[in-house]
Amino acid sequence: MYRKGCPDEYPITLVVNGYEVAVFQLTKADLEDWAYGYMYSEGFIQEASEIDNVTINEEMGSIHVTLQNGFNEEEMFSKKKHYTAGCGRGVTFFSMTDVKSFEKVYSGQSHNLSYLLKKRSEFAQNSPWYLETGGMHGACIVDESGTITVREDIGRHNAVDKIIGYALRNGLQPERLILLTTGRVSYEMLSKAAKFGFPVIGSRTAATKQAVQLAKYLNIEVIGYLRGKMANIYTSTGRVQNDLLEAVEMH
Repeated sequence: MYRKGCPDEYPITLVVNGYEVAVFQLTKADLEDWAYGYMYSEGFIQEASEIDNVTINEEMGSIHVTLQNGFNEEEMFSKKKHYTAGCGRGVTFFSMTDVKSFEKVYSGQSHNLSYLLKKRSEFAQNSPWYLETGGMHGACIVDESGTITVREDIGRHNAVDKIIGYALRNGLQPERLILLTTGRVSYEMLSKAAKFGFPVIGSRTAATKQAVQLAKYLNIEVIGYLRGKMANIYTSTGRVQNDLLEAVEMH
């Protein structure tokens, strides 16, 4: 009998300017990308240059982040916490109301649906931990040239934070990128993508009603069930053109 390997997860403590934020269940890879992405997604920083240093101690299970200008612990942690659904359960400091205050996303780019399906296939073929274990999530960005970059983690939120961190650290412009994910697009996943400014989000699974409502409000295209020649187009910003012969469900 063939058996796949087990996915890895470890408790890792995030410490910001000496303040212990929380313990997260993470896969030990691309942790610096995760630190940048999480700090940005949750509002600790607005740009990568605000982080002075990131020190990772895998043996001790800790990530220490030093911010150039510090942060207001009382103000940050007085916000109501919202626990996220699904694997790698985490916490976000942004409510639905907070997310609606984000800037709306604008981009002049458009893509054929067949192109997104092709890139989704490339993404799947370039997710080594998922292929090895069958139990990992992934997030992928596609740039203007069609080049893909993949990050994987036990948690879908962590994988998205990792790819956002990669984009931040490399100065990539969000309006020129596509975000693809293996996970369900829930409101907190949508909030991460919206805060960075991705104009198009594609997933191999579903989007929640709350995420679709926010996407419409924030002018983001959301495509679900990207599989083979199938797709659900949840929004209608005009950034994704249906060039398939098969019927594609529109919402």
